[in-house]
Amino acid sequence: MAAMTPVRAAGGVVWRPSGDGVEVCVVHRPRYDDWSLPKGKLDPGEHPLTAAVREVAEEADVRGVPQVRLPLVHYLMRDGAPKVVEFWSMRAAGTGGFQPQTEVDDVRWLPLGEATRLLSYPHDVRVLGDFAALPPVTAMVGIVRHAQAGKRGTWSGPDTARPLDTSGQAQADALAELLAFIRPVRLFSAAPRRCVQTLQPLAELLDRPVEVDSAFDEPAPGQDTVENALAAAGALLDLARTGGSVVVCSQGKVISEALARLTALADPAEPPQDFETGKGTGWLLAFAAERLVGASRLDGADRLLTPDS
Repeated sequence: MAAMTPVRAAGGVVWRPSGDGVEVCVVHRPRYDDWSLPKGKLDPGEHPLTAAVREVAEEADVRGVPQVRLPLVHYLMRDGAPKVVEFWSMRAAGTGGFQPQTEVDDVRWLPLGEATRLLSYPHDVRVLGDFAALPPVTAMVGIVRHAQAGKRGTWSGPDTARPLDTSGQAQADALAELLAFIRPVRLFSAAPRRCVQTLQPLAELLDRPVEVDSAFDEPAPGQDTVENALAAAGALLDLARTGGSVVVCSQGKVISEALARLTALADPAEPPQDFETGKGTGWLLAFAAERLVGASRLDGADRLLTPDS
């Protein structure tokens, strides 16, 4: 018998400061008389991150800012069908979006211990444990590789002037929706035209300028690649030190090497991670002060990410 296609859902562990710690949001569903984390099924063609933010708003009346993608949750629903849920840790940044037709009739903000005891399902308890293991996030950096820009060999002008093609424009539009969720206050780009154009839809959406910074350019001919990677990693750390959220568009050779350097700085014993980044994709980087504590792969396409991706 063929395996059943899992039902896809997304949600969030939404937190807010409280005294010396944090409170998290849990919701009650009268239909099942249970307490759970806010989550819900993806709409057709909906990106999981979009669904996570939407469901938190609709069920808990919270505008959440995604920070770290938590491990995927797999379980069987009451009818035996498999379900997979993508959870994100989210900072509560306001209210709004509640939909009265959802299954939720009560929302509570509780300290982690009380929330853990109230939750009805072991898989939600595990998610809360994954969240509790994270240090407090102080800065978010979205870093993406420029979108599709045709082939270098078919472009007659300077390579730095090569523009996005039709597919690249669509990729840039899709990325803008996702990157806007972290509420960036500044946008930075490597110098090539295709990098600046990749951030243009986001710049228009947020009404913010794109600032060009050559620290995110690929190595020039004769430039040492290690030196280039260290400079890019240093520039990302400088942005993290300021706190808040920013977005950077760079190039493939820069991103993979810079993120490898940041990971090694955060934990020298951590096994090397694959930071290969396709065009029009990227990462959401979460920092605790100067330490990288989360690197969540970001893809503008609607696809189910594996636990290791």
